[in-house]
Amino acid sequence: MSPTETSAVAKVDALPALPHAPVPEYLQSTYWWAYLHPRAVHIFERQWLVNLILWGNFAKLRDAALQEMGDVINGKVLQVACVYGDFTEHLERRLGPTGSLDVVDVAPIQIKNLHTKLTNPEHVTASLQDSTALQFEDGSRDAVVVFFLLHEQPAEVRVKTIAEALRVTKPGGKLIFVDYHKPVATSPFRYIMVPILTTLEPFAMDVWRGEIVDWLPADIKPAKVEKVTYFGGLYQKGVITR
Repeated sequence: MSPTETSAVAKVDALPALPHAPVPEYLQSTYWWAYLHPRAVHIFERQWLVNLILWGNFAKLRDAALQEMGDVINGKVLQVACVYGDFTEHLERRLGPTGSLDVVDVAPIQIKNLHTKLTNPEHVTASLQDSTALQFEDGSRDAVVVFFLLHEQPAEVRVKTIAEALRVTKPGGKLIFVDYHKPVATSPFRYIMVPILTTLEPFAMDVWRGEIVDWLPADIKPAKVEKVTYFGGLYQKGVITR
């Protein structure tokens, strides 16, 4: 390994001196098999598999989220939770000379996996943090992206995650969500996905029944809220301008 490679890995591996973020109980009991088990990364960190899980829509949804930040990103971006697949790598490639990316996750195994995927991580910092208690200052990020996280959280956790993501987004900045959505009545996935989600993603049906705006803090009035749906309504991109 060259000195350059060594410093790059250290950049991502070095965790800030923050209070320890214990793995939440719901994550341990519900998603241990996908995110915490030692073999989870080996199984799920496959581009073809994450694309299959999203019925071939991974790239489209990834690019829709990233395009909200532009072809070249020169601001400060926060990604809340690591993502299987090449989402973070594509985000990294868009960083301009003054762009930077923070990635937070509560699972150490996910942080370790992240640094193996980045090819040019000089402007990327990863840290162990809970999405409900982010260790960043108010209004300190130009954009915050939450890619397929909300459906994995119980309602009370989801509300706190959204509040924290909004808190650290600067006025005029964007908070970008991509997640599941209730399909239109004519979509076969409206029926196919119910047994899948209720079995493997027990909190996901909340996202079908409600809107992201339903979970916004009452004391924060966004400047703009937009929503676009994809694949017959099965997926959504929500963009909140602070």
